[in-house]
Amino acid sequence: MERTDFYRKVMALVIPMALQNLINVGVTATDVIMLGRVGEKVLSGCSLGGQVFFIFSLFLFGVSSGVSVLAAQYWGKKDTRTIEKLWGIVTVIAVTVGLIFFLCVQMFPDRIMRIFTNEPEVVAQGVKYLRIVSFTYPMVAVSMTYLNLIRSIEKVVISTVVYGCSLVLNFVINAILIFGLFGAPRLGIVGAAIGTLSARALELLLMLWYAVRKNDVIRMRISCLIHPDKLLFRDFMKYAGPVIVNEILWGVGYSANAAIIGHLGSSAVAANSVAQVTRQLSMVVVFGIGNATAIMIGKAIGENHRNIAEIYAARLIRLAFAGGCIGGTMIMLIRPLIIRGLGFSGLTAEYMRWFLFLMSFYVVGQAVNTVFVVGIFRSGGDTRFGMILDMGSMWFCSILFGAVAAFVLGFSVQAVYFILLSDELVKLPFTFWRYRQKKWLKNVTR
Repeated sequence: MERTDFYRKVMALVIPMALQNLINVGVTATDVIMLGRVGEKVLSGCSLGGQVFFIFSLFLFGVSSGVSVLAAQYWGKKDTRTIEKLWGIVTVIAVTVGLIFFLCVQMFPDRIMRIFTNEPEVVAQGVKYLRIVSFTYPMVAVSMTYLNLIRSIEKVVISTVVYGCSLVLNFVINAILIFGLFGAPRLGIVGAAIGTLSARALELLLMLWYAVRKNDVIRMRISCLIHPDKLLFRDFMKYAGPVIVNEILWGVGYSANAAIIGHLGSSAVAANSVAQVTRQLSMVVVFGIGNATAIMIGKAIGENHRNIAEIYAARLIRLAFAGGCIGGTMIMLIRPLIIRGLGFSGLTAEYMRWFLFLMSFYVVGQAVNTVFVVGIFRSGGDTRFGMILDMGSMWFCSILFGAVAAFVLGFSVQAVYFILLSDELVKLPFTFWRYRQKKWLKNVTR
């Protein structure tokens, strides 16, 4: 494929997915900005309470990424009936886990919050938030897995539309209920939770409408839910299993980071909340490139075009590096505006200045590693290596040494944060080494 045609095809996938990522970050940013105006404790409660959904969403991402290993290659073979069977498998798994998360939060919200912080006021605010947003978990299980699955068949615009409508509704309800506009009660963090619940319900309704009325390629068949294909389920567990474990442990690792920071004080928590949202905003295009990589390379391998897959991979790595550099530069440029705009001062502003500086370098490494692990390796079924690499760099490097630095050696908050962000740097030489081995060039379809 000529370079012009290649980049045109990449942008056709990346732009809608980047917009979708931007919208998803916008939902989080809405809560952070509005609740930041209410108070530091409220913002911290929402941020730490949101760690539960973060872990669950990473499980869903793991399921979706795992199934896309198979779905993209079956799409290359134009075998849509098998993709429908894959939808049935992932939906049953996702909804089951969503209900488990919902029940745990409803029964033990206080205990869950105390994992992340020991400040009573922050715990109380987080409990209020969790009790309401936990109702969204089964809803998101259905909508996210479906919308991510149909990405594999290159239907990416519908996700942007669904999440765009969701963002608008979330913003409106948040503004009304958090601040008590138009005579509504001033609910604070409860208003933010209601806004999130309303937005997720809208996502589910729009997704079901599209699936039933508009999508004539992949049908939602009840038989695929009731009678899953056993042979296909084994394939799914073989290739998706490591991805699911990877994403869950990676999510728990990120939450472990949040827990370490949470025990360093609410100023550190508030600064990290803003830094993480800024990171997500700077990475929306790169995450879109990572997803496009999985789709394009998976399809090429499914069509048995290994040479084309290699060419795609090399070009997409360079594109990801450029995207990471742009994202890091963006963080450095807007850093003063963020600190002034949110009105933080004193210790919180000092932490935020340092956290954002570190984040501007972190996103470059994350950009390259994302395209390697999530895009290239997974598209060819090389999922186990990514799991081992992510777990090793996070749990046995950044989290372990970060916890020791924080609770044993008594390092400064800034030094602890630097250590917690070191995992992406550790991964880089290993991802390049694995890429050159070409073990990811594997057709996994039957």
